[in-house]
Amino acid sequence: MQSGDGFVIFLIVLLIGAWLYFYIRAQMRRTVGQTAPLDSIEEEDVPEDDVTVLLEEEGYRLVCGRKRIPITISVNDEEELHSRLYIDYMVEKDGLYYAVKLSRDHKPLEISGSAIRDRLLVYQLAYPQTSGVLYVDMLENHIDRFMFVLDDAND
Repeated sequence: MQSGDGFVIFLIVLLIGAWLYFYIRAQMRRTVGQTAPLDSIEEEDVPEDDVTVLLEEEGYRLVCGRKRIPITISVNDEEELHSRLYIDYMVEKDGLYYAVKLSRDHKPLEISGSAIRDRLLVYQLAYPQTSGVLYVDMLENHIDRFMFVLDDAND
């Protein structure tokens, strides 16, 4: 063995060890970051109405009816406010899940990027496992499917 061979072997072992450490760490992050699809949603029978009939005619399978998501808001660590977020239905089609919001007569949806973001993105963020949000307009007998992709802020 030459005088520098031990040092070279040490460097090779060190590089393999560092690579193994970062590889395992990345795998663990990837595994922890994955969530079970809609694990907090329990399937239930949904009473049939005009909306459910329209959704089923369009090929969507009803997973559950109206869901209430309680929200606690802390203001300056002093005041606590309470609110809730409602999702009208949760549906599935071709293995993809969607949150469903119904149109309201007194609050029509303006079709612009900012209006859609302000009104519907919150439902996708509440259930990130969903593929998008369906907006059902019963006056028009029409379903709009909105899918949100959050672009990387560094681009």
